[in-house]
Amino acid sequence: MKSITLPEELTLETNQSVQVFDYNSMQPIVKQEIILNQNAFSFLMEGTKEVFFDTSAISIDNTRFLLMGSGHCLMTEKLSDVKSYRSVLLFFTNEALLKFIHKVALDKTVSKGYKSVYDFQYDHFIQGFAKSLSDISRLSKHLQTKLLEVKFEEIMLYLTEIYGTDFLSSFIVKSPDSTQKFIRTVETNQLSKLTLKELAFLCNMSISTFKREFEKHYGESPIKWFQNKRLEHAHYLLNQQQKNSSEIYVAAGYENLSSFIQAYKSKYGMTPKQHHKK
Repeated sequence: MKSITLPEELTLETNQSVQVFDYNSMQPIVKQEIILNQNAFSFLMEGTKEVFFDTSAISIDNTRFLLMGSGHCLMTEKLSDVKSYRSVLLFFTNEALLKFIHKVALDKTVSKGYKSVYDFQYDHFIQGFAKSLSDISRLSKHLQTKLLEVKFEEIMLYLTEIYGTDFLSSFIVKSPDSTQKFIRTVETNQLSKLTLKELAFLCNMSISTFKREFEKHYGESPIKWFQNKRLEHAHYLLNQQQKNSSEIYVAAGYENLSSFIQAYKSKYGMTPKQHHKK
């Protein structure tokens, strides 16, 4: 599956600091590789969306909207009951954000650490705001540019008033270096069902580079390491939560019960059922 670069592939202007696009689709997508070259709001109108970033995974319906930092992500879009998907996208550069922060004297925002994506609840104001963005998207590019500068300031003022300034810290704090990003991505997704190719994409690496870096940091192949982590999680569920094999094999990352039982026995010297009888 070819990666999609946004906002460039929506035919938007690459030199604009704030841009809007009213996105409609009749085709669902599953874990599409997306390269965000700008930060973006996604005001979901129809359908559901799930995004995987390096250290965060969020799923929303059309009662919530997303604020996403630039970078690599995997995006799933599911259609609504009427077989459509719609999201109003507001793209903005780091420069636009810093200009806002300086203008309203938020320079003293305390960094709470790096986070790739946030979700917020719709309210009456946000619904009206998203509708106004859709209307603006149909105007001339010249008029859009003038209005969007004001609209961007409007939404940021509103969110900081309602939620405080903590969410801005992710855009102010320096992004983690490649080693930190790699380790955080691996550790955060040790129980997820992402493939090595998908994990490598989130780390902005080829599969071969990802495997090489993995063995350098963890001393074994990623397949073996992830299998052990999932079996350890299964052992915890059996031991602490008294679950049985049929309840946990999928959560442990196995396609069928027999392969899970075989792997469990290989690691722990007994089947899950024998473990329960101890």
